[in-house]
Parts: sequence; C-alpha cells; structure tokens
Amino acid sequence: QVQLVESGGGLVQPEGSLSLSCAASGSAGSGFFIYTMGWYRQAPGNQRELVATITRGASTNYADSVKGRFTISRDNAKNTVFLQMTSLKPEDTAVYYCNADVLTSNSRRDCWGQGTQVTVSS
Repeated sequence: QVQLVESGGGLVQPEGSLSLSCAASGSAGSGFFIYTMGWYRQAPGNQRELVATITRGASTNYADSVKGRFTISRDNAKNTVFLQMTSLKPEDTAVYYCNADVLTSNSRRDCWGQGTQVTVSS
C-alpha cells in the first residue's frame, strides 16, 4: 500500500508565497512505480479541481488560474512532488491534495494524500 503525505500548508498574506511537498512511501517490502503526480485543491462548497500535474519525464500541465504563479516539480528518486506557489490570492484558499498514479505488483491506481490547508488572507 502506498501512502502520500503532504506538508507545507498554512496561512499566508495575499501576494505571499508558500511551498508544498508530498512524499510517497510504501509498506515494508513493497515496491511501487509512480507515473504522473499532481496537486488538486478543493475550496468549501466547490468541487475538487486540478492545480497542476507533472509526468515522470517532467512534462507539466497547469490550471489557467495558476499559470505563471505556481510551479510544480518532482524528485523521482525520492518519490516526492513539490508545488511552489507565489503571488497568492484569497481565491487560492483551499485544501490542497497530492495525487499520484501508482503501479504496484497488484494494481495501478490513483492515490491521494490527506490534504493540507492553504489559507490566503490578510
């Protein structure tokens, strides 16, 4: 079983910056391979939406609302994905979830982290 653990959320003022990270780990003795990783977010009353994704080969895709402000990156050796957020706006306030397309010996499935709160407010 693969687990994703996010870190780095918090409270930041408008126009501020914040970085998120998400590390994948497996049960002892289990191997896994991660394809695409990404970040999604969900604000109160809204559906979960795509923020950014990155393939294993570092091809990226961003929601129009974050282009030019957010940067996604990953470290394949450490099974970790990062999200650097700059010029944050109040509308960026949401719970941010890490996602990974994971292949194990038994199956290939989407895995999700527990979420980390990002609040942009003065």
